[in-house]
Amino acid sequence: MSHSAAGHPGEQPLISTRFLIRVTATIAVLALLTVTISIAGRWLGRHISLAGNTESNAGITLTIGRDTIALPANTIRFPSERHDGAAERVDLYLTWPEMQGYSKQTRQRFDDIAQSSGLIFLQITQGTMSRDMSGRLEPIYSHLMDGASEPFAHGLTLHRLRADAGYSGEVLLTARREGSVDYVVRCVLPSSAGTATSGDCQRDIKVGKDLSVLYRFSSRHLADWDHIDAAIRTFVETRLVSRSATPR
Repeated sequence: MSHSAAGHPGEQPLISTRFLIRVTATIAVLALLTVTISIAGRWLGRHISLAGNTESNAGITLTIGRDTIALPANTIRFPSERHDGAAERVDLYLTWPEMQGYSKQTRQRFDDIAQSSGLIFLQITQGTMSRDMSGRLEPIYSHLMDGASEPFAHGLTLHRLRADAGYSGEVLLTARREGSVDYVVRCVLPSSAGTATSGDCQRDIKVGKDLSVLYRFSSRHLADWDHIDAAIRTFVETRLVSRSATPR
């Protein structure tokens, strides 16, 4: 008497169809999860590497006091400041000497603190003082100097500042400029070039109707002091927007 294979439990398939379906579904879910993690990982890695930076050069138009300025988004340091409209200030960072914002080609200078000396940092606000740093040389800084001036490199003269006046460790560097006011910059000079930071030196200038542009740069670039000053003034002036048309 013959019996079908289904009639004998010992002859059942070792792997059931239901089990195969479950395994296949599990593999599909794991594969989908792997792809999702990979995509999310790449997005998160890029997001972390940008660290608030942007490669976008879309124009941002800000009104600060009586001046309106149009800036590429990738030159503005903080995401919270990348919006059109009125603002009390805007913080910028630019590569030197290119005077460009964040990009794929220059991102190492922005992301690696060891290379940040290749950046110049700016803060643009409405001016609250009638004089910029050059204008404060005679009425203010000349009364805060400690001892005799000393010749410095790059056509600059060094003046030590009194520690009791709140300038401990700082010096004032000045230079005569034909047909213009004296150049003046405050610096904390490093003991060696290797210990220079991205903001050893700072200076402020007046631009536009009443903008104050405070900028910081590494003492490694003091040889370019005149070029940096001119480049920053040009960068800001060429981006000022006229808010009123001349009546015809």
